[in-house]
Amino acid sequence: MRLLIVEDEKRLALSLAKGLTAEGFAVDVVHDGRQGLHQAGEGSYDLVILDIMLPGMNGYRVCAALRAAGHDVPILMLTAKDGEYDEAEGLDTGADDYLTKPFSYVVLVARVKALLRRRGSTGASPVHVIGEFRVDTAARRVLRGEEEEIALTAKEFSVLEQLVVRAGEVVSKAEILEHVWDFAYEGDPNIVEVYISTLRRKLGASLIRTVRGAGYRLEAR
Repeated sequence: MRLLIVEDEKRLALSLAKGLTAEGFAVDVVHDGRQGLHQAGEGSYDLVILDIMLPGMNGYRVCAALRAAGHDVPILMLTAKDGEYDEAEGLDTGADDYLTKPFSYVVLVARVKALLRRRGSTGASPVHVIGEFRVDTAARRVLRGEEEEIALTAKEFSVLEQLVVRAGEVVSKAEILEHVWDFAYEGDPNIVEVYISTLRRKLGASLIRTVRGAGYRLEAR
């Protein structure tokens, strides 16, 4: 999957690119609206992440121009604005989804994957079977067996999701922080340990193994 990020906040754009590359996407980044329109029109992209407030040409105009030219690539709009009018204007110009800054990285990834699934670009199932648990990353639900739902907070689920999508691999504390908390998080990194402890209490102590000095690994028995 190849993504284009059109975002003039360079730190945010590069952070998004780094994270999405780690998710397995090929990512290109531009910082100007006109350049973004040219790149999106010339390149073969599976999805465009498009900021609204851009130099050269704003995101509304870029989106409208792409649709007028017949490009049906999914477009996820980003904006620092907040309000129904802005969302309606973005969707009216042909955007497929809308995300208001500041946003959680894991929410952005979920929106990206949902748009790709909607387009039929990937056949990956959102339901992961881990031992006796079924983790549905689209519905954000965890079931033990077929019916018993395990109640998790949004942050608890987001931490679990990072382990589920990489089941069997070691996921570092830094990676969990980067994906679940925002990029500017400067709090205690030991917050990850607190959430891991809570997940173990709710799901069973043996499900998440600590790999000393490296991170955590989700194990399905």
